[in-house]
Amino acid sequence: MHPETSPETAPSLTLPGVSVVMPVLDEEPYLADSVDRVLAQDYDGPVEVVLAVGPSSDATEAIAADIAAREARVRVVPNPTGRTPQALNAALAATTQPYVVRVDAHGFLPDGYLRRVVELLESTGAANVGGRMDVVGEDDFGRAVAVAMSSRLGIGGSRFHVGGEAGPAETVYLGAFRRAVLEQLGGYDERYRRAQDWELNHRIRAAGEEIWFDPSIAVTYRPRRSVRALAQQFHGSGRWRRRVVEHYPETASLRYLAPPVVTAAVALGTAAGVLGAVTGSRVLQVGWAAPVGYAAAVTAASVPEGRDLPLRARAWLPAVIMTMHLSWGAGFLRNVERAERA
Repeated sequence: MHPETSPETAPSLTLPGVSVVMPVLDEEPYLADSVDRVLAQDYDGPVEVVLAVGPSSDATEAIAADIAAREARVRVVPNPTGRTPQALNAALAATTQPYVVRVDAHGFLPDGYLRRVVELLESTGAANVGGRMDVVGEDDFGRAVAVAMSSRLGIGGSRFHVGGEAGPAETVYLGAFRRAVLEQLGGYDERYRRAQDWELNHRIRAAGEEIWFDPSIAVTYRPRRSVRALAQQFHGSGRWRRRVVEHYPETASLRYLAPPVVTAAVALGTAAGVLGAVTGSRVLQVGWAAPVGYAAAVTAASVPEGRDLPLRARAWLPAVIMTMHLSWGAGFLRNVERAERA
């Protein structure tokens, strides 16, 4: 055996350490499975998992404590606020490895995820790498949401939703980061209850660093299970995206401004139509053209989008898309209350 290949001189195959940080709140149905997927990763470097657990209304806290008691690689830290950026920063502060991977408790890593993101961090030199959100519904409503959240018609053109070529991007789903960059930028901005990932990626790019998107990486995401929950989610996202635009006006784009414009037109048209019906004004009744035209356009456009769905899921699709558009638009128009901005 040559000296350079002897056991004493062979190079180590151990990969760099990875810290997995997970914000956790009311995740009883998914937490154990999500953590199991992390722990089952085929990765030859050190892996630590920190669950930042908020005050949950279900059995989440007990499940997290049980996982940590059984698995030495898992630790639990408290997140009294229950808010996502505080959870991520608390978990980050409790970790030590050079690479930090964000995982949500209702997201499920595919096999080989940790190995692949570390390869990309090292080969591209990017500060953050990631891929697509693979939305998987569990019933007909969820399947309709999955199609809407993976479609330009429903969600816009972000590559982590609709796919695209590998390369530099504005943002990615979840993300795997260089710890040094996160520490340099001060972690997540805790003023953002929503959109904190987008805001962080904006600061990363402003600092001259790169975000790298790879469509071959896909993390399973379970969508909301009811129209009400979906509307609340998108309303909140719209409100906090408005806050991002206020902080960073240069980020405003047609993709962000279209939903509030459509929402305002539908609301004003409906109000005019109702008033016209009450007063008998034919001029005001023309206002019905806005909501009726919008509903007809979405319904027609959803036909090709839902061609591969079961019949009941196809029937849900137009209502799901309109819920997403109008809730997001209403949230953007409403903005964030001053009391919530601290």
